[in-house]
Amino acid sequence: MSALFPMQRQLAIAGGVAALVVVAATLVKSQQPAQRPARPNPPPAAVSNTRVVVYKSPTCGCCEAWVTYMRANGFTVEVHDQDDVTPIKRASGVPVALESCHTAQVGGYVVEGHVPVAAIRRMLRERPPIAGLAVAGMVAGTPGMEAGNQHPPYDVTSFTREGRTAVYERR
Repeated sequence: MSALFPMQRQLAIAGGVAALVVVAATLVKSQQPAQRPARPNPPPAAVSNTRVVVYKSPTCGCCEAWVTYMRANGFTVEVHDQDDVTPIKRASGVPVALESCHTAQVGGYVVEGHVPVAAIRRMLRERPPIAGLAVAGMVAGTPGMEAGNQHPPYDVTSFTREGRTAVYERR
């Protein structure tokens, strides 16, 4: 038996467990946002089976590697080869500083560059009030830009239509 068991039994007897549950529930509730996003959360199956529309150069190998990565992770991917993807980026509201080699649309959001699946799934699950996510440039070690065992740290950046940016997650 665990050394903590007698202490746990004493807390239960004294009503400590009930008090801890109330405190924990209060803390969790206080961490919830005051307003829920306007968009409903999709069911988990919809997140993994979501259609991704990718706009990329017809000759970009790393873009094709990212498409393969997305398909391997359960996404249905439609590819549009474009000689110039800049008009898609501008229409999608991608800030110039966050541009990369391809632009995708998924679940009402924009995904710019080599964004990892985990960040995309999180965005689709949480439905934050942003325009999309980006990994600026072509960072070695990101999905589609694998370089052996190189995995330098990088940021996944969120952006809004108004041009506000923030670090969504560090990898």
